[in-house]
Amino acid sequence: MATKHKARTATMQIGELAKRTALTVDAIRFYEKRRLLPKPVRSTGRFRLYTVDDMERVRFIQQVQGLGFSLAEIRELINLRSRKEDACESVRQLLKGKLSDVRAKMQELKGLESELITDLEKCTQELKRRQRHAAGACPVLEQVAGARK
Repeated sequence: MATKHKARTATMQIGELAKRTALTVDAIRFYEKRRLLPKPVRSTGRFRLYTVDDMERVRFIQQVQGLGFSLAEIRELINLRSRKEDACESVRQLLKGKLSDVRAKMQELKGLESELITDLEKCTQELKRRQRHAAGACPVLEQVAGARK
């Protein structure tokens, strides 16, 4: 039925692969275009046929995407998977880089958190002040408008 020799192991069409991996058909096609998935064999009816190995690769892609790896990094990790023991140092370097990125992002987020806490306190103080005095402009909006001038 399939047009190539890999077809013996082909077990599902794209819709089934999408369902089993909780992805859309378009996402799977996107992975193919980005060469994260090998070109699937086709049935005589020209349907894409996928193997269990393809499904495992999609799940691997989902896992490392969840860790924040870019598509280029994922492609590199996929290539490293075939090297088994020789890949460990390269994977370690990728992980160290990703950890460094995450730590930098955490520092940015801590700074943002601090700014938001400060602005929230300004709003809280203004609302308390309004209980005893006439309402004034929102201090946070005034600060932003003043910064533009």
